[in-house]
Amino acid sequence: MVAIIDYGVGNLFSLKSSFALIGKSAVVTGDPDIIRNADHVILPGVGAFGDAVKKLRESGLFDVVKEIAAEGKPLLGICLGMQLLFDRSMEYGEHEGLGLISGEVRSIAPVLPEGSDVPHMGWNSLTFWNSCPIFRDLKEGEFVYFVHSYAAFDCERSLAAMTEYHGIPLTAAVFRGNVFGCQFHPEKSGETGMKILKAFCEI
Repeated sequence: MVAIIDYGVGNLFSLKSSFALIGKSAVVTGDPDIIRNADHVILPGVGAFGDAVKKLRESGLFDVVKEIAAEGKPLLGICLGMQLLFDRSMEYGEHEGLGLISGEVRSIAPVLPEGSDVPHMGWNSLTFWNSCPIFRDLKEGEFVYFVHSYAAFDCERSLAAMTEYHGIPLTAAVFRGNVFGCQFHPEKSGETGMKILKAFCEI
């Protein structure tokens, strides 16, 4: 069973529907015991980092996420959920993250050519770094759907995939052991996204 963490932030029910499409049981929950007993855990998220991490703490689930990661349970952060996995974010001030993956979340605007549209929104291809099990069924250059204004930096040791926006490479996915993160939305990425979620469920 897959637990999709409900802490007041995220596109939860489209995610649940995606797991139904690949024949996997999933539940949207904020119950720590259900999350602890799940086989796989999803940390979703949309919006601003500071607000999300505050809600995660207030829900009592900040430490639960760290606990299940330490136990070796497969954990996948999606979009803002991926950013929460990092040490810190500089979005509207400095905010401490879960510290499960080394690196920092910063605005993409300063690294892009002048006049580039922000947020980065739409379909972009993936270039794979290292061998990540959630991408086992994908071919180089497959397209996925992004919506983000911030990205992870200083995380070379954990890179799983990169993408390019206006010719600038950006972190698309990371992993370290049992902890995975996708800056893009697998649940909005068609058949490619379904392959990713299916591979995650089979870890």
